[in-house]
Amino acid sequence: MDSTTVLREDRRLAWARQAMGDPALGLARASTDAGFRSYWRTLGVEPTRIVMDSPPDKEDVRPWLRIRAMLESAGVRVPRLLAEDTEHGFLVLEDLGPDTYLHVLHADNADALFDAAVDQLLKLQTVAVPDDFPKYDEALLLRELRLFDEWFLGRHLAVVPDAHDEANLERVHRLLIDAALKQPQVFVHRDFMPRNLMPANDGPAVLDFQDAVRGPIAYDPLCLFKDAFVSWPQARIDTWLDRYHARAKDAGLPVPSLDQFRRDVDWIGVHRHLKVIGIFARLHHRDAKSHYIEDAPRFFAYLDRVLPKYPELAPLAALIERHVKPTLVEYTHWTDLTGDEP
Repeated sequence: MDSTTVLREDRRLAWARQAMGDPALGLARASTDAGFRSYWRTLGVEPTRIVMDSPPDKEDVRPWLRIRAMLESAGVRVPRLLAEDTEHGFLVLEDLGPDTYLHVLHADNADALFDAAVDQLLKLQTVAVPDDFPKYDEALLLRELRLFDEWFLGRHLAVVPDAHDEANLERVHRLLIDAALKQPQVFVHRDFMPRNLMPANDGPAVLDFQDAVRGPIAYDPLCLFKDAFVSWPQARIDTWLDRYHARAKDAGLPVPSLDQFRRDVDWIGVHRHLKVIGIFARLHHRDAKSHYIEDAPRFFAYLDRVLPKYPELAPLAALIERHVKPTLVEYTHWTDLTGDEP
């Protein structure tokens, strides 16, 4: 362990003891995420609390705090804040337990749990977005799409696209960006999925919202039902999406017609699937977090269900067929899984 890590551990423990008023308090690792934040559960005190450690030079905690306040004011269930030190990147939060939706979700309780998640999502999508709030604009959409090109195709597969491939990727990028920008724009969590929802009596509680933007209304419903870590039969996904659409319409949200919404979900899904594949490759190669890349085939299975429906996206399907599928040893497994109960 290097000296910087030791210093950070000492500073975190000292601050937690001061914030909790207990000089004997201990900390045990609770969880980590794909970013630089870490979470620690208090020892020797009841009820237990969670200390969030967000190193200021790597992940400023202030956007998290700002968005948390916005969500809480709109009635969204978020972790309760008990103490903060924004200068050093430490927070004390309520302890919601060890399990996320990802741990407790199964075929028999999925309808009820997802309905509760949509309760929170509808509140989240009504949040008034300030003028200075980040937007899912063309630059951000393109930057995310290029994660797939750079990190998965280029770094992970060592594919050097020829001029034809590059032209096709640019054409698909343009179509996907235009489709996203045409959607009704609302508050978007950007990772509204089971891993970021915590069971709670008045919840679920919503986590990991610091990257929120103003963007396409279909983005978060797509994230919820086509998750990075668990797959569902398409028939159930369609039912859940239709149910979300009806509830959003009743809530006065600017959803388009059901047919257009289904198309919007498909197209923003292609964008997200490509982005996440690229992020997983980056986590593997840059950050030595290699378990994420094992789920990349799941996203190609998702893409397989959508791309054949839209002739405009055939160039992307052809590129995946030529460069990607021969490398995916477990591809058939993932294709089968999306048709079964998890």
